[in-house]
Amino acid sequence: MIRHALLAICLLTAVSLAAAERDIAAANKALGRGVNFGNALEAPREGEWGLKLEAEFFVKIKQAGFDHVRVPIKWPAHAEQEAPYTIDPEFLERIDWVLDQARKQQLGVVLDMHHYDQLDKQPEKELPRATALWQQIATRYQDRGDWLYFELMNEPHDELNKDDRWTKTIPPLLAAIRETNPTRPVIIGPPWWNGIWALPKFKLPDDPNLIVTVHCYNPHEFTHQGAPWAEGSNNWLGKKWTGSAEELKKLRDEFDQAQRWATEHKHPLYLGEFGAYEKADMESRIRWTSAVAREAEQRGWSWAYWEFGAGFGVYDREKGQWRAGLKNALLPK
Repeated sequence: MIRHALLAICLLTAVSLAAAERDIAAANKALGRGVNFGNALEAPREGEWGLKLEAEFFVKIKQAGFDHVRVPIKWPAHAEQEAPYTIDPEFLERIDWVLDQARKQQLGVVLDMHHYDQLDKQPEKELPRATALWQQIATRYQDRGDWLYFELMNEPHDELNKDDRWTKTIPPLLAAIRETNPTRPVIIGPPWWNGIWALPKFKLPDDPNLIVTVHCYNPHEFTHQGAPWAEGSNNWLGKKWTGSAEELKKLRDEFDQAQRWATEHKHPLYLGEFGAYEKADMESRIRWTSAVAREAEQRGWSWAYWEFGAGFGVYDREKGQWRAGLKNALLPK
């Protein structure tokens, strides 16, 4: 009898784990194809980097055929430096508005912790504040529907690259969310700027509701040519991406590496950022963007293009229209 009971427990556990894997895979699939609201709320103050969100953007994004928006937010720029690290109530109302606009258009939302420089540079010292921020965010939005996803931290780097510091930082941040959102999908990526090659450099807690994110900007000298924040980028001006067999092989090999890791660790993948800066020639940008999006889709990944209406923008805000070549590369007719 004991043996039968143990066998039954093992079978039930296996079934429940399989169901959890299906549930989070379905949640990742529901994200589908998205676009980042870059250069807006991850600026120190919205508008400082030239983009202020407008209600019509959400309408246009839905009408174009996107499924979700990723919203990068510099939360620490809007919170007190000392305990209890209270987030500015007016800023929270602005985020409420963002979520309300997305919901009106039936768009999913990835709410992202972005540009948390203090946590990158002093993770142990900054951890109490980071934890308090996530407690506040998670509590405020715990009653929002399953269309809302939390992203723990964008592109961890600097001190979080060392040893297993990012692995150690994840559990307390995740626990702060799980206090009020026990099953909401949480998106987490590896250190080293969410690089695919860095996937083996971190470990995730045992949580069935995690989606793993990676970013793709390779080849970097193509995607970041002329970008003013990238050192030496003017030397890369004129670099093209032709979609040659060699170029496609590099892209596919990198994505295959990520998929092998995802299969082994049983986590779905979200390509949270990919894009080529405006200084690259448009035909190369279109070819590269299309190739990246299709390769991601072929592996069952969800994705979000970087970004809507700034230096990588798929939308031309001055002309009030989509850049047709880029939009069609993302969302083929």
